[in-house]
Amino acid sequence: MPDTSHPVTLDIDFPDRKLNRATSFFRPIMIVPVLIILFLVTGPGWSGKGSMWPTAIMAGGILVLPTLLMLLFRWKYPRWWFDWNVALTRFQLRVGTYFLLLTDTYPSTDEEQGVHVGIPYPDPTKDLKVGLPLVKWFLAIPHYIVLAALVVAALVVTVIAWFAILFTGRYPRGMFDFVVGVMRWGLRVGAYAFLLVTDVYPPFSLT
Repeated sequence: MPDTSHPVTLDIDFPDRKLNRATSFFRPIMIVPVLIILFLVTGPGWSGKGSMWPTAIMAGGILVLPTLLMLLFRWKYPRWWFDWNVALTRFQLRVGTYFLLLTDTYPSTDEEQGVHVGIPYPDPTKDLKVGLPLVKWFLAIPHYIVLAALVVAALVVTVIAWFAILFTGRYPRGMFDFVVGVMRWGLRVGAYAFLLVTDVYPPFSLT
């Protein structure tokens, strides 16, 4: 069970049933259409002069710099910016869940499906310290290092799970929990350092 003491949570329904072997085998091909959609959502836009410019200073489509500046100078987090960041994060997680074979349900652009993400809307005057958003990316460096190793491990586990699904139709529960834990860890670090929705330092934990 995930640790609900942290304000940012992620829980993914375990597929307690036989997964589709065919769609699992062809997952790298089947995911291409939704990856194109995700790229179009998070990629650059076209300016009026015909040259390509980013529509905003973003990290994978997430509004980072505008939010940072608004928190620093206005002490506000516009609700529609928050809603955009959270909706895009949820979409990215659904795509990641499908790619990592944790589900064989094709990712929706808007429905929750079996990926449950909890990101509370912050009250900057109560929940966020002035000036801290400037250094959160730096404070999270230890997490980047650990996560780099964990992501590699999660990819290896995914390959092993791919073979397990092809032969048994099941995703081993221990492997499932590990991959979800890595995703949960990454989400909390992203919420702290880039979404800027919480000042609670992410735990070094998969739960």
